[in-house]
Amino acid sequence: MAGYRKLSRTADQRKALIRSQVTALIQHGKIVTTEAKAKEIRKVAEGLIAMAVREKDNFETVTVTAKVARKDKDGKRVKEVVNGKKTTVYDEVQKEIKKDAPSKLHARRQMAKVLYPVKEVPAEGKKAKEIDLTDKLFNEIAPKYANRNGGYTRIVKIGLRKGDAAMEVVLELV
Repeated sequence: MAGYRKLSRTADQRKALIRSQVTALIQHGKIVTTEAKAKEIRKVAEGLIAMAVREKDNFETVTVTAKVARKDKDGKRVKEVVNGKKTTVYDEVQKEIKKDAPSKLHARRQMAKVLYPVKEVPAEGKKAKEIDLTDKLFNEIAPKYANRNGGYTRIVKIGLRKGDAAMEVVLELV
């Protein structure tokens, strides 16, 4: 007996389908799909969320010194003449950054293997910006489920699909 549903697809098509559905679920919070697909997607999504919950606080805050170009009121870099050459003036700034522990970095890379890159389409006249779903998992979703031992998703049946009478469900984050 197989450990997964084949969903009438080849291995690469099935993997792509599951990746895209899991990406949509993490991005939007819920998706509408068939019951068989939802049960397969649930396995992968719950694994990612469990990984995020386990590693969410696994980092250290480090203070670093960085050189930043000094800018004038127009936002242009300030230049001064030294030995007959124009050079940019830099200021040293202290910054606090979060440094992931090796296990959290590994978890982040495992998530990146499953989740597709997503771009948010803004109102017209603005650039599309990349959404970091691994960050969303660690910073928004994991704290919500910190006190929960599994069961991060819910499947709700919504009826039969008109075309082929397949059972449609809503798969959502609890």
